[in-house]
Parts: sequence; structure tokens; C-alpha cells
Amino acid sequence: MKTILTAALLAVALPAGAAELRFATTSDPTTLDPNAGNSAPVFSLLINVYEGLVRRDRDMKLEPSLATAWEPIGAGEGWRFTLREGVTFHGGQDFTAEDVIFSYERGSAPESDTSSWFAGVERVEAVDDYTVEFYTTEPNPIFPDSIANWMMLDKGWAEENDAALPSIEQGNFATLNTNGTGPYMVTERQPGLKTTLVAFDGWWDDDIGNVTEAVYQPVQNSATAVAALLSGELDLIEPVPIQDAARIEQSDGVDVIRGIEARVIMLGFPHDAESLIAGGEGNPFKDVRVRQAVAHAINIPAILQTVMRGSAEQATQLIGPGLRGYSNAIEPGTYDPDLARQLLAEAGYPDGFTFSLKCTNDRYLNDEAVCTAINAMLAQVGLKPLYESMPVANYWTTLRAEDHDMYLLGWSPGTFDAEHPLRFLVATPNEETKMGSWNFGGFSNARIDELMPMIQSEIDEPKRQAMLDEANRIMADEQAYVPLYIQPLVWGVKEGVEVVQRPDNFLVLRWMNVPE
Repeated sequence: MKTILTAALLAVALPAGAAELRFATTSDPTTLDPNAGNSAPVFSLLINVYEGLVRRDRDMKLEPSLATAWEPIGAGEGWRFTLREGVTFHGGQDFTAEDVIFSYERGSAPESDTSSWFAGVERVEAVDDYTVEFYTTEPNPIFPDSIANWMMLDKGWAEENDAALPSIEQGNFATLNTNGTGPYMVTERQPGLKTTLVAFDGWWDDDIGNVTEAVYQPVQNSATAVAALLSGELDLIEPVPIQDAARIEQSDGVDVIRGIEARVIMLGFPHDAESLIAGGEGNPFKDVRVRQAVAHAINIPAILQTVMRGSAEQATQLIGPGLRGYSNAIEPGTYDPDLARQLLAEAGYPDGFTFSLKCTNDRYLNDEAVCTAINAMLAQVGLKPLYESMPVANYWTTLRAEDHDMYLLGWSPGTFDAEHPLRFLVATPNEETKMGSWNFGGFSNARIDELMPMIQSEIDEPKRQAMLDEANRIMADEQAYVPLYIQPLVWGVKEGVEVVQRPDNFLVLRWMNVPE
């Protein structure tokens, strides 16, 4: 069938009525706790169950959700949110300011995977049951944007079930159970097998399609997923393997939706490690020439052409063009294996060295194939990577345990602003300031740390862009990461299914219609 581009709706509007959606992705969410997994698979599912003060519409613009209005306090001391009245959680509890305060304390706690979202928040106060004020250490003009994925939990429910704090490693009641205010409730959760969501008839909004039940299952084998879509067993699969997209497009009864995700795929380095887990003396990656050699050893255009079949575009930095704060002056990296060998020799490693290279095999589109190609390219310049791929369910634990040297990472900025990856991936890790929580390699630069609070508080756009340009230039010169490409979106759907494909790759069930 035909290819349909980006966020367009498929087919024509269908009459409202009960319908079941059966869909699959490669990565099962690691948790149902919105504070225990700061990743797109978690939020893509939970955005249908939990809600925040604000949310993004079909065009990614900010709109009211559990807050009906927000405004700055004074001359930039913080932000005041007016809460929506009459909202209830799935368990019947009323949503009030008490739940916002609790959700802030839980989400900003050191045990939370979302604590970096609240860097710079000094305190939160409830003025009354339906007014909450956030006070920040500096003016923060993008604060409402930064909390678009922050989700509200009921205080009483969490405390009664010993889930007052998230538990990333061990898990707790909130890992497998939910109680949100959103349009769908989780009625069944079998990790790695099946998750069932049913429409919540007490939802406060009416912007909803005809999906009354959604059955999700992770399918790691892409051939199995494609076969299930073509046979009619599934209504939607994400992603469609690049190599299978043309076959699906030519098949009757199914469609392909293509777009560009706001996600940059990159390689990270063990900047602060004293030695490599692969053995040997010292850490060669502390030398910028070694990191530059890695960048020049990778033939990104070849990867885009052969592995990604021309569906992706090369990245120059940690966000893609068109997003706020993008630096036009940063040039794409160049493939130059001779220069890579020269840089290694100058750094004292003419014969290369051994190191670990760890990647996912079920998280990003064609991730294992991409890493296999990179592994071969690094070997061609004399490096000796010990390549290991693993399911994403084990991956984040491995990175947080510092059981890695080089590693693959994809990042989609929740604010669609260059400050976001700087805060999470580049700022020096610091639990007190809640910065650098996903900076697994421990990159640190004093000037970038100095720029961060100024970037976060500057309201003059040219001045702010100049600071972002400086930070991006430092990252490029230091080769903090190796930006590879911007990930494409390729979904397969049953003909007649209406769906909105957003650049954050979230599947919003309430915007879907399925033929009955």
C-alpha cells in the first residue's frame, strides 16, 4: 500500500464505538513506575495511564492537562499552576495539590530516575487545594516545557502500598500496578509478555477515539512482528524493520507511516574511569585524540546507506535541526580511517588497545546491526573492541553499574530544547544539583557546568543561543560523544487504523480509531 508521511492521520474518521487495539514494540517497558524509568518505552505506555500538569498536543505544543493555567511568579521567582478541579484517580481518590507536592517529592528524590527534571527547583508550596507554586533558584523560562512528561501519583495510594519512593533496582508495588488519572487503566501486567489497558469511563476529558481496550505485547523478533501484522494478528507494530518496509508498503491491508524522531543515536566514552573493564593499564579514552580517532573511524554515511537504507540522517550534535538551541556552526563528523590511525599513534596506541563496546539489541531501530558495523569499522583502524549486545531490560543496569567502556545511547529531548541533553548527558554528575543523571561516562567540563544555570535562566534568545553554541562547540572539540544519526520513525499499521505519529515516538491511544 501507499507510504504515509509523518504525523498525518490514516484513513477517514470512524464513528465512535468499542474497539480493541492489538499492538507490539520491540522493547517492553522496564517498569510501570513513572519515576523509576526515564525512557521512551516507559513514558509511551504510561502517558495513557498517568497525567501531568501539562501535556503536548498533536503538534507537540504545550497545553493544559491537570493544570488549567500557569503563570510566572513575580520577576521570575518561579511558576504558579492552577489545578483542574473534579479530577479523580482510577481508584476513586480526588486529585488535589497534596498529590502534586507528593509527586514532586517522589520524582525529585535521589532514588528517582527523574530527579534531574527538578534541578533548580528550590521548593514547592500548596497555596490551597487547587493552587501550587514552584520556586526556582533562578528564573526558568522553560520550566513548564521541562515537566511535560512528569506524572502525578495519588499520595495515599502510594503510601498505603509502600511505594512512597521509587525502587529502580528491586521494584515495589508501583512497578507492576498503576493508579493514574489518565484515559486508560492497566488491568493486566505480565512483564515481557502482555499488558492490557482498558478505557477509564471517569476520565475528565472527551478528546478520545474508539479504542476501549488495548493489548500490548513486546515482540523482539522483527520477522515475527511483521508476520503478525500481515496476517492481521496485530493492528500496529513499532518499529518496522527498515529492510521490511517496502514489502509492507506493497502488501494489501496494511500501511507504513514514516517520520523523523527527535532522537539522536550516539556513542559514549568512559571519561572518568581510571582503567578499562576490558583490562590493561589506564584509560586511553581520557585522551581526546583517542576519542577523535573513534569518530573518524566510523563511516556514518555508509551506515545510513546500508544499515538504515537511507531512512536516517547524520547527526552533528545531541539534538537535530529544527529544535530550539540547535547550533548551525557544528559540522558533521568525517570518515577518515588514515587520520584515525594517525591520532591513535600520536596518543601512544599505534597498535590499538582492547576495550568493551556495549549496545542494545532491542531498543533502537536496527541497533544491533549498527553496532556490528561500528565494531568492524573500529577494528579496521587497529582498535580491539570486545562487542556485546544485550536486551534493554539489562542495559541500563549495566551502564549505571559502570560495567562498560564505550556504549551506545539514544536521546530524545523531552523539552525539544538543547538544554535537555546538556542537563542529562553532559553536565558533571551531581546528586545534590540533580545534574548529569544519564552521563554514564562521567564527562566533565567546568565551562559547560558554569554555562548551565545561565542557559536555564536566560530569557534573551540571542544571548541564550550564544551560550548553547559555546557549549556545543566545547562538546564537539572535546569529542564528548560521537553523534551518529537521527533515528527515523517507521510504523506499520492495519489499513483503516487512525493514529498520530509524534516525533517523541509516543503512542497516544486516545487519538486512535480502529475499524470495528
